[in-house]
Amino acid sequence: MQKASGEAEGVSERPLRADARRNIDIVVDAAREVFAESGVDAPMRVIAKKAGVGVGTIYRHFPQRADLIAAVFRHEVDSCAAQAASLLQHYPPGEALDHWMQRYVDFIVAKRGLASSLYSGGSAYEGLPAYFDKHLEPALQTLLDAAVATGEIRDDARPYDLLRAVANLCRPSSDDDPAQARFLVGLLVDGLRYRAG
Repeated sequence: MQKASGEAEGVSERPLRADARRNIDIVVDAAREVFAESGVDAPMRVIAKKAGVGVGTIYRHFPQRADLIAAVFRHEVDSCAAQAASLLQHYPPGEALDHWMQRYVDFIVAKRGLASSLYSGGSAYEGLPAYFDKHLEPALQTLLDAAVATGEIRDDARPYDLLRAVANLCRPSSDDDPAQARFLVGLLVDGLRYRAG
């Protein structure tokens, strides 16, 4: 996992002890689950209880709520990006691409609650768009390159365009049905097969 936001922004420059690192990982995992269930405004005491730590431990590593939200976002980006290589080891390239795009849909749908926070102008969020692009574009490029090499998809798709297209297809609507977003993204991926090879 990448450094938590508070450390990344210079709150703590010295190396962390192993138990402190474990506490940060536990807090970020607990926050991810609580945010998914209750939104980013969930009380810190709920996160602390789920993590099995004191509220003071959270604030020691994440002085502001925004620091914790940013750390959760980075963790999820890292997880989504890492899955590209794993999928390529277990599936043919075209199928790995299908699975990853659906994983990305899950990421976007789950992060809807974070969206308003991420674009609120807080300083903890300033580097997140670049972080997103730096990690997810290469992951998707790896999948695209593999599928192009086997002739499964066309060679003119670009990660930047696809990531934004999926995000647009996942925008909340009146019915707000994630299954609909998955279906639309499946059609998008099927379109990559047109004129393949």
